[in-house]
Amino acid sequence: MKKEVAIIGVGQSSFVRGYEGSIRELAFEAFREAMQDAGLTQKEVDASIFCSAPEYDKQRSPAGVLAEYLGLIPQPTLYVETVCSSSSTGIRVAYGMIKSGLHDVVVVLGFQKMSEITSAESQERMGRGADIQWEAPFGTMMPAYYALYAQAYMAKHGLTHDDLMNVRIKSSTYGVINDRAVYRKPVKPEDFKQGDPEAKMAGPVAWPLRVGDCCANADGSSCIILANAEKAKAFSKKPVWVIGIGAASEAVNMAARPDFTKGLSVGYAAAAQAYKMAGVTAKEVKVAEVHDCFTIAEIMAYEGLGFASTGEGKQLIREKATYKEGRIPVNVDGGLLSKGHPIGATGGSQIRTIVLQLRGEAGAMQVAGEPDIGLVHNIGGVGLYGNVTILGRD
Repeated sequence: MKKEVAIIGVGQSSFVRGYEGSIRELAFEAFREAMQDAGLTQKEVDASIFCSAPEYDKQRSPAGVLAEYLGLIPQPTLYVETVCSSSSTGIRVAYGMIKSGLHDVVVVLGFQKMSEITSAESQERMGRGADIQWEAPFGTMMPAYYALYAQAYMAKHGLTHDDLMNVRIKSSTYGVINDRAVYRKPVKPEDFKQGDPEAKMAGPVAWPLRVGDCCANADGSSCIILANAEKAKAFSKKPVWVIGIGAASEAVNMAARPDFTKGLSVGYAAAAQAYKMAGVTAKEVKVAEVHDCFTIAEIMAYEGLGFASTGEGKQLIREKATYKEGRIPVNVDGGLLSKGHPIGATGGSQIRTIVLQLRGEAGAMQVAGEPDIGLVHNIGGVGLYGNVTILGRD
């Protein structure tokens, strides 16, 4: 196992629907927890990276504002954005900065206060994540894009509405026990019953996706502190090592993608890079976090990561193989579907979950068997960007 760059501190705010404070205060919640976890002071941080999707921020160039508020000046700070995968991209940038010897300790803080704009404004901005010349003007939005993949999977691979529903039921199982999650209610099959006005999850969004197939917007922050091997061993009793990192991109226009029945190409490409770098295979991963912005996205992620072959991801949810007690536990913190999706904070939150799992500190969500290798899969846009990060412990 490579022991060159480690995570020595993690933090996260609660994910909520309407945070009452400023982005400064929101960022501080995750920062304070991570700094206390690492046992650091601001003077011991060499650089900071802030991550969000800027179209939701009223504050232009938030990195400088937040670095000042958190006491991280005059150290260098910078801003990273790859929409929903922004903070895992920040982790990649921090890894490179440390591995190169440029810095010893780097803070990566992801945040988003999505409640600063209305739901209608949010949908319009999500639509602009597509090509504003060739697609967005025609009214495309995130649910519709992922619905195209779900339709293709139903047509070729025999995916059913019940398969999608069962992803959400699994998510809610763990959202209930995650005190940082925005949606903490159990979900039952009757919540998806068509024609029942009390079935809140059954409402159509973009066929075949229903309300329950979609994650919720949220406000939240996450913070990850990385260090080189010397500093990690000095500061942390339980360093978690970054042993593999992969990243990929894809054509933004759906018309340029050859086959919707094979899922998101960036997941396959980023995973292959990360596995090769880490020197491990999918079978050696003990716990994973995947980008389940929609139920179909989780099933496609199973396949891209090699947990199932293409078209067979549905079998894992049918067999409950991705539950906490299953062969490969996935999203045992509730995932985006239950935890919520504050865009810039999501990747860091996923990293935090896996770090806690590898340190044996995940509480009610802890996977049995003392997992030693964990994986994080974070997607930006509709598979426009993809990051896979593999973590290991001593």
